[in-house]
Amino acid sequence: MVDRRFSVVVTAYNQRGLLPDTLDAILAQSVMPHEVVLVDDGSTDDTGRMVEDRYGQHVRLMRVANGGDLAARNAGLARVTGDLVAFCDSDHLWQPDFLAHMAALWRAEPRIGAAFADFRLLRDDAPAAGTKFDDAPAGFWSGLRAVGPGLAVFDATVVERVIGFQPFLPSCMVVERSFFVGLGGWDVSVGRMVGADLATILLLAEQAPFGVVRKPLVAIRKHDGDQSSDVQAMHLRDAAILEHVLARRPSMAELRPVIEASMARRRAEALDLAFARGDHTAVMNIWRQLPKAVRAWPRWAKAQSAALPSALRKPVVRGLLALGAWRESVGRTGG
Repeated sequence: MVDRRFSVVVTAYNQRGLLPDTLDAILAQSVMPHEVVLVDDGSTDDTGRMVEDRYGQHVRLMRVANGGDLAARNAGLARVTGDLVAFCDSDHLWQPDFLAHMAALWRAEPRIGAAFADFRLLRDDAPAAGTKFDDAPAGFWSGLRAVGPGLAVFDATVVERVIGFQPFLPSCMVVERSFFVGLGGWDVSVGRMVGADLATILLLAEQAPFGVVRKPLVAIRKHDGDQSSDVQAMHLRDAAILEHVLARRPSMAELRPVIEASMARRRAEALDLAFARGDHTAVMNIWRQLPKAVRAWPRWAKAQSAALPSALRKPVVRGLLALGAWRESVGRTGG
């Protein structure tokens, strides 16, 4: 069997500083891509010029009006000609054998439409000890069929699992081009919020066979910021996307109880984080979205305290936080 050709689509918006490391890692692959397309998503810095000057012979620059990651990826998808398409965000890093492992996976199981590799977080150039796949709940990887060292395939859809836990990122993804185009490419109907690719990942998770490379072949660079705020926003965003997908995709109707339970859990956890951060406006806004099943104590008390005038709120909040810390301590010690 002749190996399939890889096209790589990289999207960038004002990433002149981080982009060279990303492109250097792509161009250092042990299996060289057929083509690399950099989609400049309306950058206002000199990202495009840097790519032309430094990578002109190896990277094809494509300039588009700023429309967000999903639209930029679709623009690149429409331009490339390879059999397999890999996507990489402008601040992420591939290991040198990322494409080699993907090539081996497709040789072992040519029917795959999409595959994802594992990844590690990278903060201040220090990789995390564990990987994203390590965080999966019990049973998530059950049913995998091994097809090679570190290579495996799900022969049934995994969409229900991904509704509860999402370990698959665009920069770790390779798709068969005609298959992905036939699905409509990246789902832009969810808008431009960060992480909106979840809708597309769920679509791919409905398809089988579904490939997995159980090796951390991608580094996801993390930047400074309020991590609890980021997690709160992530939970709310994912809940909104799940709600959007449930409303628009008939194939999801039979999973309504699972989706609604996941939405409720994510919003409840976001409320807890907002309360701990003292963001009482967010607490009240999230409370209005919670179903009755997760409106019990102590979230009811958190929402009620958030609505109090500031002078009355402070002692109540201190008491609730102290009670929460005590309950957590008791849970850890088994007292």
